[in-house]
Amino acid sequence: MDGWKIRRSLSAIWRGLALSFVTLVGSITLFVLTVVSIALIPLGVGVLTTPALVAAVRKHANQRRLLAATWSDVRIAVPYRPFPPDVRGGITGQVERCTLLLKDPATWRDLQWLLIDMTVGSVIALLTFALNVYALEGFVLAAGLWRVFRNEPYWYGFVPVDSQLTGLAAAALGLVLLALGLRFASDLLRLHFLLARPLLAPTHGEALALRIERLTESRHDAVDTSAAELRRIERDLHDGAQARLVAMGMDLGTVEALIEKDPARAKALIGQARQSSAEALTELRDLVRGIHPPVLAERGLGDAVKALALRLPVPAEVSVELTGRAAAPVESAAYFAVSEALTNVVKHAGADRIWVDLSYGEGMLRIAVTDDGGGGAVIGKGSGLSGLERRLGTFDGILAVSSPAGGPTMVTMEIPCELS
Repeated sequence: MDGWKIRRSLSAIWRGLALSFVTLVGSITLFVLTVVSIALIPLGVGVLTTPALVAAVRKHANQRRLLAATWSDVRIAVPYRPFPPDVRGGITGQVERCTLLLKDPATWRDLQWLLIDMTVGSVIALLTFALNVYALEGFVLAAGLWRVFRNEPYWYGFVPVDSQLTGLAAAALGLVLLALGLRFASDLLRLHFLLARPLLAPTHGEALALRIERLTESRHDAVDTSAAELRRIERDLHDGAQARLVAMGMDLGTVEALIEKDPARAKALIGQARQSSAEALTELRDLVRGIHPPVLAERGLGDAVKALALRLPVPAEVSVELTGRAAAPVESAAYFAVSEALTNVVKHAGADRIWVDLSYGEGMLRIAVTDDGGGGAVIGKGSGLSGLERRLGTFDGILAVSSPAGGPTMVTMEIPCELS
């Protein structure tokens, strides 16, 4: 195994240990409290406690979804139904919230997941750590611990250890177990998340309903965005190039009147008109570049993103692994999504370096924008990431953000498409 694989395996071992603790403590506690709270609903007490506990379970499940994506690249969609905007407050609102939560099938699947997580899930997570620790026991026995058991054999696996020779046999077995533990630690960690996916992910029907809802919302957003973009173009033309062309026409009219009476003044106005025409041409080029950059049309997404990175005030490294070109609308959406993500980094992250990775696989165009800034980025109402999510939603794309406090921040975008 090379150094990178060993580091990855060691990370998986400690992550498995942390997960086993979370599953044994967090999942068991939440499962017991939630089940007891639901049982107390007929007495009225559960109506007050169940919404808060279900919210805690969902937060716990969402944290596992985030870990699945960041640790093992296992994507698990969120299946929860949104609350209607008119849920009331007080006791009546609490009853209404409790009813809505209990009617959501995802609530009951979360409880099933907690049950699986604190049993099979915890065992798989612990195996990533325990297998390697058990392997080290063989070396300790060979180093001299076998003397403690010389009167009565100590069974290490299938090896009865009661002498130096059997201690060396235990060390050989430990070496095999250590090799297996390092080799399969990442696979066991991934298996833990794959075990959770069938219960934490939406069913086929729920996925279709969520997709229809998201596409409907993104269609409205696309219409609003197009209208706003048209208004911006109209305003830029009116206040910029159009105003300069009008001024240039007036200057040329004055030149026509002064060409014989005051040639020097006419010559100065011609120079001014020439400058106005150059400025108008520059503004028109900038406007066209904002609509669809020429480098994107001519050289594709990879070179367009590289050109974009060169204009940033922060050093940026771009890695491109694309075997072809996507459709023009997809390329345009991806380009402006990267542009928006980079703008967010420059404005808010306080980063010293940025990495952009573009790749394609399994029918998905994948883009990752990583920075070494302060972290803390979230997808929320009013944030730039929300607009980015809406832009991708128009193409049935998804956005994932990993941004712990202190950084680093990774914004991952995926757009389903085919390359030519």
